[in-house]
Amino acid sequence: MRVLLQRVSSASVTIGGTVKGKIGPGMLILLGIENADTQEDIDWLTRKILSLRIFEDADGKMNNSISDIDGEFLVVSQFTLHARVKKGTRPGFDRAARPEVAIPLYEKFVSDLENQHGKPVATGEFGAMMDVALVNDGPVTIWIDSKARE
Repeated sequence: MRVLLQRVSSASVTIGGTVKGKIGPGMLILLGIENADTQEDIDWLTRKILSLRIFEDADGKMNNSISDIDGEFLVVSQFTLHARVKKGTRPGFDRAARPEVAIPLYEKFVSDLENQHGKPVATGEFGAMMDVALVNDGPVTIWIDSKARE
């Protein structure tokens, strides 16, 4: 499971001209699910994301977690995070999980994040063509892969 998270002042996802989800200060999480992912990956990632101290304190240091600032989450499915570009010029997506595997894991990730954070998590729509807008705060952008824990 891979995430590309961005600390944002605001973010939104629009589908077919309608805003599906939007947040104020918090994190935009682009979530890529691969065939080998399990609940263990979800558990590890949600713990890691919730404990990351990437928000500034009163002294301007990154010492606060998302809970410390009462921030929000926007989670958007992003199978292209598993693109392979080693050969040729067209990315391959063979490691990305098919919808029948990915959708339940995506929904579980969102649900677990929501339960542990104690507030609703805004989302896009799995498999939809989405327009994602954000104001990157910092910028702070972090790549996390649950298969690279060591």
